[in-house]
Amino acid sequence: MQTPQLKQLRYFFTKWYRRGWTLFFVGLVVVQLLPSPAIALTPKSYDELEFPPLPELSIPDYERYELNNGMVIYLMEDHRLPLVSGSAIMRTGSRLEPAEQVGLAGITGTVMRSGGTLNHPADTLNNILEQRAASIETSIGEASGSASFSALKEDFDLVFDLFAEVLQQPAFPQDKLDLAKRQTAGSISRRNDEPDAIAGREFSKLIYGADSPYARTTEYATLANIERDDLIAFYRTYIRPDQMILGIVGDIDKAATKAKIEAVFGSWTNENPGADLTPPAVDQPARTGAFLVDQPQLTQSSIFIGHQGGQLSNPDYAELSVMNGVLNGFGGRLFNEIRSRQGLAYSVYGVWSPGYDYDGQFIAGGSTRTEATIPFITALKGEMQRIQTEPITQAELAYAKDSILNSFVFNFADPSQTLSRLMRYEYYDYPADFIFQYQQEVEATTIADVQRVAQTYLKPDELTVLVVGNGAGMDPSLTSIFSEVTPVDITIPE
Repeated sequence: MQTPQLKQLRYFFTKWYRRGWTLFFVGLVVVQLLPSPAIALTPKSYDELEFPPLPELSIPDYERYELNNGMVIYLMEDHRLPLVSGSAIMRTGSRLEPAEQVGLAGITGTVMRSGGTLNHPADTLNNILEQRAASIETSIGEASGSASFSALKEDFDLVFDLFAEVLQQPAFPQDKLDLAKRQTAGSISRRNDEPDAIAGREFSKLIYGADSPYARTTEYATLANIERDDLIAFYRTYIRPDQMILGIVGDIDKAATKAKIEAVFGSWTNENPGADLTPPAVDQPARTGAFLVDQPQLTQSSIFIGHQGGQLSNPDYAELSVMNGVLNGFGGRLFNEIRSRQGLAYSVYGVWSPGYDYDGQFIAGGSTRTEATIPFITALKGEMQRIQTEPITQAELAYAKDSILNSFVFNFADPSQTLSRLMRYEYYDYPADFIFQYQQEVEATTIADVQRVAQTYLKPDELTVLVVGNGAGMDPSLTSIFSEVTPVDITIPE
């Protein structure tokens, strides 16, 4: 499937087809007149290669301001291509939907776009966008809602008007709601097809509680409780200018763009009382011990072990990231020991995965053949204990830090990525230079820091262990290292 950006470029360059062929033949003639390059070069060994230091990274110039209705605006110019894109973050999320209507937020986010607007029914809206290789999308996830658009510069005014319509005047037609509900029901019916998907879903229930907003799942019963009026009520409660951040990046003129934003969004108001946006707390202790989703047909076990984790605002976040680097990757301890030396798995990982505004998870795991389940779990737990008791080497520290620091360039590969990061930090009330603070703290991390955070935050004796696999085929069995193994029922309720 083509991305909206690829479709736009294809559309743009088609317009210049004839000119392009002319330039091609001119270039071909020039190339023929140039001297031929050397047929072959003597290859160098990898340790003889020299690379310049990475350039100093910085955030491109941007402007932030607010409309009178409270909408926050970010603008960033990028004139490399005649393209304009934008995105909005909305303070909502599935974690705020009623427990008896799990699925409401996601369906609202889908039908906002799929249902068209009061002035442009879905088919009309789709045709207009398709003819211009443009796109408009909306969705609502666990902790936020999002809307986005992309267009050629020459189509920006039209597409932005339609984008504003989708946000302010969604139609929510019954037929599109019915379609979204059928698609969701289909997803429910297939949710036990993939062992890794089962493991991820059920592990979250064990970590947070099955009824937690961070773990509950859409069921046929909660889906049946969702009606059109519920979508409208959810939209009117949460989609409002005073709880929205809009960012636009591309080949724009700031003054003209600000005038356009004011024209289409400046008069937007929402008279409904604002909802309580306080994130639900993670207030249930994780269920520790061993849990089995018995799947006799499987020849491999999908394994998750871990416990509740912290947030990105944790002052030790950078040091924990370096610890991740020591454990993970092709040069990490888990890969070297469990995959390469012991041959217990093709892929293995152990990640401290924090949340922005609620406690995340520490998850270690992977897949292994059924009979290797117990050695795999034992090896994972052993590596957790080893990083607590044995200081890492200087080489391991350097490898982990270099892996993190050298990847920073990808955070700034495209202005839209940088702008999205700035908006996300504001959404969660993080400082705009958070990524640079993190960079400095990674650089300052020591061997002692890694051992300290491993001892402080890893809990190898308080683990939740979930296995999706053939219990009878495990030799030795789970009961050889666990006094009790709790079965997990994944039957889909009718």
